[in-house]
Amino acid sequence: MTEPVKIKKPRGVAQLIAGACIACGARCQSVCPVNCVEMTDSGEPIIDAPRCIGCQKCVKICPASALEMYFTPEEQKILAELAASAAPVEEEIDPEAAALARKLAQYSGVWVFVEQTEGEPAKVSWELLGVGAELAAKLGVELCALVIGEKVEHLCREAFNYGASKAYLIDAPVFFHYRTEAYLEACCHLIEKYKPEIILMGATGMGRDLAGAVATKVATGLTADCTGLGIDDKRNLMQTRPAFGGNIMATIMCDKFRPQMSTVRPNVMPMPARREAADGIIIRDDFTVPEESILTKVIEIIRDTNSKGAVDITGADFIISGGRGMMGPDNFALLQELADELGGVVGASRSAVDAGWMPGDRQVGQTGKTVRPKIYIACGISGAIQHLVGMQDSDMVIAINRDKNAPIFEVATYGIVGDLFQVIPAITRKIRELKQKK
Repeated sequence: MTEPVKIKKPRGVAQLIAGACIACGARCQSVCPVNCVEMTDSGEPIIDAPRCIGCQKCVKICPASALEMYFTPEEQKILAELAASAAPVEEEIDPEAAALARKLAQYSGVWVFVEQTEGEPAKVSWELLGVGAELAAKLGVELCALVIGEKVEHLCREAFNYGASKAYLIDAPVFFHYRTEAYLEACCHLIEKYKPEIILMGATGMGRDLAGAVATKVATGLTADCTGLGIDDKRNLMQTRPAFGGNIMATIMCDKFRPQMSTVRPNVMPMPARREAADGIIIRDDFTVPEESILTKVIEIIRDTNSKGAVDITGADFIISGGRGMMGPDNFALLQELADELGGVVGASRSAVDAGWMPGDRQVGQTGKTVRPKIYIACGISGAIQHLVGMQDSDMVIAINRDKNAPIFEVATYGIVGDLFQVIPAITRKIRELKQKK
C-alpha cells in the first residue's frame, strides 16, 4: 500500500495593505529573519518580495493588521485544490519559532518585588500587586511576591492581603540594608530557580537601580516608568510608557526573552482593596551572600524627610499646581492660600521648577512625581503630555487657563477659561465664606 502523496503548501510573500500602516516603530522589520523589510522615512515597510520566505512573522506581529500574505494565481489554485481535497498537506515547521516557544514555556508566574526599608514597605509594592493580579488572571498563573531583607516575613503575609497567593522569601542579616550587589544576587538566584514570566518593580530609587541590574544579568528586556500594562494574545506583556520626550505613548513588548520586566512609578496604578487575614504559601530560601564579598558598606543613614520646606505631594488629596502662567515665584502665594483653605499642597509644572519659582520636590510630571489626588487644580499649565502623565489619574481635574485651546482642557473634568489671578482669589474667598457658615 503506497502512502498518499504529500503536497507542499505554498507559503506566499508578505505585502503591505495600502493606507493601513500606523508606523508602530518597525516591529515588522525587527522580526524578519531574512532582513527583507526596509522602512521608509514615514515609518512604512517596504517588502523585498524575492527575498521573502513567507514565514508570516511580520504579518503576525503587526498591531494594525497592515500586512497580508500574497499568493500568485498558481499558488491560489494549489490552495484551492488542497482545500477541496483530502490530500495530506506538508506543513513547514519553523525550527527557530519552535525552539523559542519551548524556551518561553519554561517560565510562568507574575512576580512583584516588595520594596522595603528597615522592614517598612513602599506603598508602590501593593499598587503593583493590584495590577499584577489582573495580569496573572489573564495568563492563568499565580501572583507572587518577592521579599528580600532581614526579619521581613511579615511583609509576605501583608502581600497576601493585597492579592498574592505565594511569596518567595530570602531573609538574612546581609540583606538588612539595600545594596545592589546583594539584592542582585538574591533576585537572580530566585529567577534562575523558579523562572517567573513577569517581574514588576516600583520605579523608585531602589527599584530603578535593582531592575536595571537584574535585567542586565539575566539578559532580558526592561521597560521603565510604565503607565499601563496588559497582556496580548501571545502572552506578551504590553508595556506602555511615554516616548520621544513624552510626545507619544509607546507600547513595548519583549517577545523573545523572559522574564519580562517593568518598573512603574508610585501612584500610577490604583491601590487594590486590602483583604484581611488572607492566606498564602511562603517559599523560604536560605540563599545568602558573604558580607566580605560585598564592596558597599552602609555606615550611616541620614534622613531628610523632615527637612525644612520638604513636602511630599504624592500623598496629598488636594493639589493646586502652577505653571508658566503664574508669571513669577511671588504669585505662587495665591495658590498657597487656596491650598491652605483646602488642606492641600502646592505643586508645579516643570517649566515653573526650571524657572526657579518652585523647588524640585513639588514638580508633577514625567520627570517629576506622579500624583493621584482627589482634586487636582492646574493653574496656568498648558497641559503638555510630559505633565499629563504625572496627574492624569487624579479623581477630578480642574483647569484654569486663559487659552481656551490649551491641551489641559482635554483631560480636565471642569475647565475655567479666564485670568487665574482673578479666578483663584475668587475661589479662595468662596471657600472661606462656606467654611464660616458651618
